[in-house]
Amino acid sequence: MADSTPKIQPATTGELDERKAAILNAVVAEHIDTAQPVGSNSVAANDAVKVSSATVRSEMVALEREGFLVQPHTSAGRIPTDKGYRFFVDHLGRGVLPQTQHSTLSNFFSHLRGEMEDVLTQTSQMLNEMSNYTSVIIAPSHASATVRSVQVVDLGPRRCVVVAILSDGEAVRRTLELPFEITPEQVNEASTQIASLLFGNTLEQRVEVPSRDTPVATLVREAIASLYRSTPTFEEDRVYIGGSAKVADTFDTVEAVRNVLGLLEKEIVVVNLLEDILQQGLSVAIGSEHGYEPLSTAAVVVAPVTVDGEVAGAVGLLGPTRMNYPEALATAEMVSQQLGQRLGDLIGDR
Repeated sequence: MADSTPKIQPATTGELDERKAAILNAVVAEHIDTAQPVGSNSVAANDAVKVSSATVRSEMVALEREGFLVQPHTSAGRIPTDKGYRFFVDHLGRGVLPQTQHSTLSNFFSHLRGEMEDVLTQTSQMLNEMSNYTSVIIAPSHASATVRSVQVVDLGPRRCVVVAILSDGEAVRRTLELPFEITPEQVNEASTQIASLLFGNTLEQRVEVPSRDTPVATLVREAIASLYRSTPTFEEDRVYIGGSAKVADTFDTVEAVRNVLGLLEKEIVVVNLLEDILQQGLSVAIGSEHGYEPLSTAAVVVAPVTVDGEVAGAVGLLGPTRMNYPEALATAEMVSQQLGQRLGDLIGDR
């Protein structure tokens, strides 16, 4: 699997000397922990800073002037800007999960069972509970999945169901109501023909179907047409969200909560958001970096889900810009690795 350590495009934040960097990192870490403006005395007490509070005050003024910090109120301490968070994330080392969380994740995936939909639903819920951020799982796209098998099941003289199993583990089912009666033998013959025609193709690839006016040929045409009609809805089934009910607990304003909930209702936008971030080579998008203005007070952490060496989906965490980036990155990375292995097992079992 590709390394999912933060891969940020060339820094637009500029370079800071060691002392300013230590002070900025101390401010970011404390603000993430407390959600309060951070004062110079508190920063000076940080073991990594090693300068007086007077020096810290002077450097914080400089950091504010350079756009890394902002003072929300005249008498208050300072909080990071998006530029400050970006510097913090750019200079993170690889995050490491606490042993208890690592064990919890390992135990979860070792006991995870069920079809793909169950696996993705349970994973999104677990990810939310562990991180306390809204989790988003993007499932593999069905567009490139090929047909592994097709079966037509006789449900009566004029009714049958078509079941296609795809290479990504998805089962597509369509019920057909026929204008004529058909025998079980004719259903079996049609099933064999459909499987022969579709095996190895995607449901976006058209195949030549029999044009004869017989019950078997008509059933073959109707069954294949019903499976083709399923493809426009595929993208709508790719998003699994955990913790949308907790959005109000993580964002500070009503407007931010409304904007986040509004986005989560638009599943295709969520898919585009995470895929756009990955295509930019990012593991973290902060504030307006992701290009979605309603999420200007939010940050998104993303890790690709890889199956058999190919990116097949994504794991995302959506939270405020003061989210705990080291822990969120480590969590998303481990979940994406474990989920990729589990999906690979599911697809291989088909």
